[in-house]
Formats: sequence, C-alpha cells, structure tokens
Amino acid sequence: MAMAVIWTGMVVVSILCGLALGNGPQVAAAAVEGAGAAVELCLSMAGVLCLWMGVMEVMRRSGLSEGLSRLLRPLLRRLYPEFARDRAVMDHISANVSANLLGLGNAATPLGMEAARLMSRRSPGVASDGLCMLVVCNTASIQLIPTTVAGVRAAAGCATPFDILPAVWLASALSVSVGITAAWLLGKVWRR
Repeated sequence: MAMAVIWTGMVVVSILCGLALGNGPQVAAAAVEGAGAAVELCLSMAGVLCLWMGVMEVMRRSGLSEGLSRLLRPLLRRLYPEFARDRAVMDHISANVSANLLGLGNAATPLGMEAARLMSRRSPGVASDGLCMLVVCNTASIQLIPTTVAGVRAAAGCATPFDILPAVWLASALSVSVGITAAWLLGKVWRR
C-alpha cells in the first residue's frame, strides 16, 4: 500500500512539474511512449519467462530437478537444520533455489512462499531462524544464469545480454555469503 502511494505521488508531482514548466505536450508524449515501451518490455519478458518456465517443467518431468534437489540437499540441510527431516519443506526450498540459480525470480517466488507457509506451521506467528534464512537466501538469490536481466538487456537492444555473467556471479556470491552470515549471527544473538 505504501509503495502505491509513493509511486502515485511521484507520478502526480512529475506531471504537475511538467505542466508548471510549460512542458505539457512533452509530458503527454513521454507518458504514451513510456506506456508503449512498458507493454513491449512485458511481452518480450513474457517470452523469456515462458521459455525458462518450460525448461523448468522439462527438468521436473525428466527427473533432472529431483537430481538437482538431491545435489543441493546436503547444503540445504546445513542451512535449514530444523527442517532437514521435513521432505515437503526441503523439496520446496530446493525447487526455489533451483529457480533462483536459473535467474527465474518470478518462478522462485511461489515456491519460496509455499516453503515459508510450510515452515511457519511449526512456529505460528513467529519467524523461526530457518524462515529468516529462507527470506535472506531468496532476497540475495544466487544466480548462475541471470535470465530475467539478460531478457531485459536483450529487449533493450543489447547484442550480448549475457556478458554480465562474471559481475552477476560475484555480486550473487557476495550477497548470499553476507546474508547467510548475518542471518546465522543474528540467530545466535537473538535467541527466544
């Protein structure tokens, strides 16, 4: 709700400033152009998202996602020790991590929300350390293939949309490392 008010306020102030400075026609032209560009970007992103959602479905049906889940389990059991024996939670977390690794934040979100819902059954009304860790890992989201960003770059006319890979890998590794360390330390400091 607050973000809707902030964005609406910014748009209204921008329009009023444009009109006050005598730039009404330019403001109207920019609004129409921006709306057209937004629709064009959404359509191009929908194509990229559909492609990678299809890849995820093929991975799921072929058993590749289960294999990736098994590969991730030892690490995830260390990150979420209180849920290590809960297969449903761990399956959703590993699917969430897999989607994040492929840069599919939109696909990862519902998986993370379902994992959070399952995790919250153990401590209703209170965020457990595991749930806080899940939020941190999702926010930092380590990515191997930044498909969404590459899709935006390609839609904007970039000839080499994946040339950002080293920067993405470094930023992802740093953000996840700092986030996990902070969540672990704060979990030790603020015990119930």
